[in-house]
Amino acid sequence: MFALIGNRAGGSRGRSQGLYPGAEERRVLPRPLRRVVRFCVSLATGRIYIPEHTGTIATFGFFAVVGLYGMSLGGHTQTVAQATTAAAGFAIEDVRVSGNDQTSEIDILQLLGLDGTTSLVALDIDAARRKLSELPWVQYAEVRKIYPKTIEVMLKERRAFGIWQHGSELSLIEKDGSVIAPLRDNKFASLPLFVGRDAEVAAASFEDEMSGWPELKGRVKAYVRVAGRRWDLHLDNGVVLKLPENNVAKALAVLARLEKEQGVLGRDIAAVDLRLEDRTTIQLTGAATERRKQALEARAKALKKSGEQI
Repeated sequence: MFALIGNRAGGSRGRSQGLYPGAEERRVLPRPLRRVVRFCVSLATGRIYIPEHTGTIATFGFFAVVGLYGMSLGGHTQTVAQATTAAAGFAIEDVRVSGNDQTSEIDILQLLGLDGTTSLVALDIDAARRKLSELPWVQYAEVRKIYPKTIEVMLKERRAFGIWQHGSELSLIEKDGSVIAPLRDNKFASLPLFVGRDAEVAAASFEDEMSGWPELKGRVKAYVRVAGRRWDLHLDNGVVLKLPENNVAKALAVLARLEKEQGVLGRDIAAVDLRLEDRTTIQLTGAATERRKQALEARAKALKKSGEQI
């Protein structure tokens, strides 16, 4: 019994090896390749249905991909996008600008390159904001798209504090001394004038110090920085006040007392020197000096004549 089963098993193996010689040596394709081979066989035997015009569509798709790749390499993608979206009805036709007191709308349109055919879709908001921030008066800019044909530009402009004269140049400055733009007209003539090297940097602090003397401040035509250390005040009547480097408030208090007691600023004088704490020097004008000289000479003659008569 056991022998019979064993022979059958052995015979079965023999038959298997006889019927399929070399079966163990056959190579089996990897699973991904099997699918590719089955697809190719099905495509060749007609078991897969291919819709009409598939080749035409594939050809156009191929050329479209090649064209897009070529535009990308040539840097023409933005231009094509502009033209395509503008033709589709997204050309910018309305620009709303707010916050531009000193900045011209024409300058804004030219800087952004808006010519009536610019596409709203293709407009680079970040690049537009950076360009607007480069304008002299613009401190901050915001650009927003409003579909289908409008952009909104909101500006925050810098504020002019004074006029700075350096050499023969006149510039508008902010309170921190930053230069805004050259002075081109008389629109800002009412702003204080600061003259000299480093005057723009020290202007704000000194102007605040002068706020305690409003009447004198109202008569100042120019604040002149001397050697980067102290100030001379040029008044509206031509008188020059020479202030010390330190203790400016004390010097101005002395001047206020002289003005109250003697009306010194209304006299024919050229300058008041307040730089020394223990004395105040007053410089006369040329005409006043000549008159004083003549008066002294006349007095001397009168005294001499009086002495001779005695």
